[in-house]
Amino acid sequence: MSTTFRNYIDGAFADASDGRTLDVVDPSTGDVYATSPLSGAADVDAAMAAAAAAFPVWRDTTPSVRQLALLKIADAMEARADELVAAESRDTGKPLHLTRSEELAPAIDQVRFFAGAARMLEGRSAGEYMEGMTSIIRREPVGVCAQVAPWNYPLLMAVWKFAPALAAGNAVILKPSDTTPASTVLIAEIIGGVLEELELPRGIFNVICGDRETGRLMVEHPTPAMASITGSVRAGIQVAQSAAKDVKRVHLELGGKAPAVVFEDADLEKAVEDLIVGGFFNAGQDCTAATRVLVHESVHDEFVSALARAAAGTKTGQPDDEDVLYGPLNNAGQLAQVSGFIDRLPEHAKVEAGGHRVGDKGYFYAPTVVSGLRQDDEIVQNEVFGPVMTVQSFTDEAQAVAYANGVDYALASSVWTKDHARAMRMSKNLDFGCVWINTHMALVAEMPHGGYKQSGYGKDLSAYGFEDYTRIKHVMTSL
Repeated sequence: MSTTFRNYIDGAFADASDGRTLDVVDPSTGDVYATSPLSGAADVDAAMAAAAAAFPVWRDTTPSVRQLALLKIADAMEARADELVAAESRDTGKPLHLTRSEELAPAIDQVRFFAGAARMLEGRSAGEYMEGMTSIIRREPVGVCAQVAPWNYPLLMAVWKFAPALAAGNAVILKPSDTTPASTVLIAEIIGGVLEELELPRGIFNVICGDRETGRLMVEHPTPAMASITGSVRAGIQVAQSAAKDVKRVHLELGGKAPAVVFEDADLEKAVEDLIVGGFFNAGQDCTAATRVLVHESVHDEFVSALARAAAGTKTGQPDDEDVLYGPLNNAGQLAQVSGFIDRLPEHAKVEAGGHRVGDKGYFYAPTVVSGLRQDDEIVQNEVFGPVMTVQSFTDEAQAVAYANGVDYALASSVWTKDHARAMRMSKNLDFGCVWINTHMALVAEMPHGGYKQSGYGKDLSAYGFEDYTRIKHVMTSL
């Protein structure tokens, strides 16, 4: 029996006002298993009106009230963990056991982090900076936030959007990707129940399902003070252009092309083990994935053969198989994109492992390692967003830095060495928002996540991410 997802506007579930729907496909089979609303202007208007009406009430609550609401949301998510994991896995094909431990558990922890952050909005202390005048700083919520989440981590990215926004006192309209609405709609039900229990305005959290056009309508709507998107560079540029029309604040977390720089003195066994996870977790559909391995020439061949062996021993498969590292790619278009990169490889490239689809049902792709690449090759410069790792050789530290920084993206990177001074030099010289040393992909709620260049601007997680959802007001009083 087919499932029907619905929008959540002002505390009530509803279909798109004109009845249009989108098919939702299970990527592990390629079959349609549900429909969701294809929301239009009337639906966006309704959600914006609900958020705008609820915002003043929520804005004027005390931080302790906002904290309690977020703590209760986290508890309710924990109580319904099985449902959330099942919904997320059905939409994405992710392994159930990893979705629970690596995605839902951190998501709940991050809601609790922002619950605490709600009570830590500290401004500069009051003082006299001009004779006879006292200055104070007020930190205020920005207002209504239009938020667009991606399909690679629907549940986790929903949390990264709504938790800091609500903690700071904003109202939210959140749009999940058209291919992955399930967990976001379930979160709406959970949040709605908490807001009802606490007698808080339910219009502070709304979910609108739809496609790229729905997202554009949200961003261009006059109501939101801020547009926040996690997605592709192309989508980010479009959001920034749309937001420029009425000077909305924009928060962009876009693509990545993370280098992992492996020096000759690195623990190669640990590097291979960690980078297999860093490169292939979530089928490599992660903007921090270890997609570009740069290896010192003296250990290059040894490293490549070890990486290829490890890749060949890595499994993809069905969500209920506890022996797999990752599931299918998210959709048919993504499978075509990943396949295209491999089909177009230059003659000097060598596929060391994988390089092919797995099975003929669903969108599974083998763990792939490609060596022999040059810096200007398409697969080195552009984001594949699949289980594909490229390997390049470098001669010295300067060349490693040049290769690592020589792409348009600047989100995450890692350095593998036992030399502390070299690790410190590299962490200074790598032009990325995150540098991991002898590890790759670890995230904690207390530390910021976000990049430079075409990877966007604004931070997720941490106090920095929280502050992005606030505005600063100077109040000066004559004594």
